[in-house]
Amino acid sequence: MKKKSGWNAPLVLLGVWTLLLVLFPLLYVLLMSFLTTGESFGVEYKLTLANYRRLLEPQYYGVYRSSLRIACLTTAFTLLLGYPFAWFLSRQRERTRNVLLMLVVIPFWTSALMRTYGWMILLRNKGLLNGLLQALHLIDRPIRMLNTPGAVLLGMTYSLLPFMILSIYTSVEKLDYSLVEAARDLYASPLQVFWTVILPQTLPGILSGCVLVFVPAAGMYFISDLLGGGSGMLLGNLINNQLTVSRDWPFGAALSVILIVITFLTMNVYRRYTLSERRDDDA
Repeated sequence: MKKKSGWNAPLVLLGVWTLLLVLFPLLYVLLMSFLTTGESFGVEYKLTLANYRRLLEPQYYGVYRSSLRIACLTTAFTLLLGYPFAWFLSRQRERTRNVLLMLVVIPFWTSALMRTYGWMILLRNKGLLNGLLQALHLIDRPIRMLNTPGAVLLGMTYSLLPFMILSIYTSVEKLDYSLVEAARDLYASPLQVFWTVILPQTLPGILSGCVLVFVPAAGMYFISDLLGGGSGMLLGNLINNQLTVSRDWPFGAALSVILIVITFLTMNVYRRYTLSERRDDDA
């Protein structure tokens, strides 16, 4: 049979979409990071490395540490909460499982900004949570919950937890339970069964969830602004300030390049692992 000639329309449209909405914006940000800030407003088209030299100034080290710390803590908490829930979800009957999956997805139907405002109402000094604790006589005076690092971590974890749950659930659902039963028949303890059988099979979902949580957690700024009250500067807040307040677009672009590099590094780690797993399966 003769091969059909002609162009693949969906593939061409996908390529155009990738160029216009992915590659060109990234190149624009990269180019902007090498330009010079204008004296009054905007940029001057003079190439310079000054923006990247500013990234090495000690005053920004605390921002980098805070951003990485909140991203790592958010990833850890979503993993600790998401893995047991994903496991519990996979063990339910189909009707119950569908209802629980719907409850996990429902937060995506509303704006993340509106959900964050909801947490502000709950955590403020005269909010519902403090009122409930006082009504139960557990505290005498309101506890300061809002405008704290803990509130930022809570908001990050709440916003990104569904990504972790859904990623792990896809791996747990494909788990080969015959291997689990075989390990139990060989008198393996529950901990041994988890480490030697369950964890290796669900590790791809864990890594996928960690990537989906860590990358946005490193760049989110509105949660820190609303729940942290500006008490701690994160990388996303710094970028927002440079673009909207200081109007230093080239330096803001250089800061954005850091987030792009973090994204590529985390994606590369995940890609390397999946490729090695495929080689092991083929062997």
